[in-house]
Amino acid sequence: MEHDNYKVTKRINLKDFASKVVIPDAKKKLKKVRKDLGEWQNTMYAHNKYAVLVCLQGMDTAGKDSLIREVFKEFNVRGVEVQSFKVPTDLERDHDYLWRHYIALPSRGKFGIFNRTHYENVLVTRVHPEYILGENLPDVNSVNDVNDAFWNKRFEQINNFEKHIAQNGTIIFKFFLNLSKGEQKNRLIRRLEKQEKNWKFSPSDLKERKLWDAYQDCYQDAINKTSKPHAPWYVVPADDKPSARYIVAKTIYDELMKYTDIVEPELDDDIKENLEAYKKQLSSE
Repeated sequence: MEHDNYKVTKRINLKDFASKVVIPDAKKKLKKVRKDLGEWQNTMYAHNKYAVLVCLQGMDTAGKDSLIREVFKEFNVRGVEVQSFKVPTDLERDHDYLWRHYIALPSRGKFGIFNRTHYENVLVTRVHPEYILGENLPDVNSVNDVNDAFWNKRFEQINNFEKHIAQNGTIIFKFFLNLSKGEQKNRLIRRLEKQEKNWKFSPSDLKERKLWDAYQDCYQDAINKTSKPHAPWYVVPADDKPSARYIVAKTIYDELMKYTDIVEPELDDDIKENLEAYKKQLSSE
């Protein structure tokens, strides 16, 4: 699998990307790579100089939750933190829109998973610009003030945010789970047909589905304006869940292997010299 095939390095049109790729033995391959990822995370935890931020975006039913469960299954729980960003609270609205994301960033040595991300602030709010009025911004008095200049400024702020954290040791991955409209329909129907999945369904899912094209346009614009060498976007075909999970896991692993400076710390010389003595001391208890 060549993960560079999914990496955005130039201006794209989302319609040019496949929504379905079936990788042979994807489940078997995922088991190996997620184990390797878990072991690598232990090394990064001991090294304690980098953090990893994995951002997952996609339409409803794109498979974000199950991907997190399957890809990070082998991680030590101390080494991974998952944040799911929903409608902002009153406290969050009293701060700038990036505040809640900034305070949720992973600390050195840990993986942070953003299930929906700071990009909701240029996706949902762009499709529904009236939501911006709830942020109580000084220069926004009506929806008419939420114009192209507003969005371009917000893209610039997001780019600066990601550049800042990258320069301070956070390795960033951004994955857009590219789901087809037809597959979303099938998954929504399954939510309605299977009682144990009924709780996942909301009538608002159908309202948002009617805005499919608007969302696709916003995703495309956001990806084009914010895919940078230090924070690249990957457009992952999401119609086949096992393949999508493997693509994400393999991409993360292959890229992290490039950080050859991440190694377990060496013991102090005096501790090394006395290892046998320490063992004897314990054995004699």
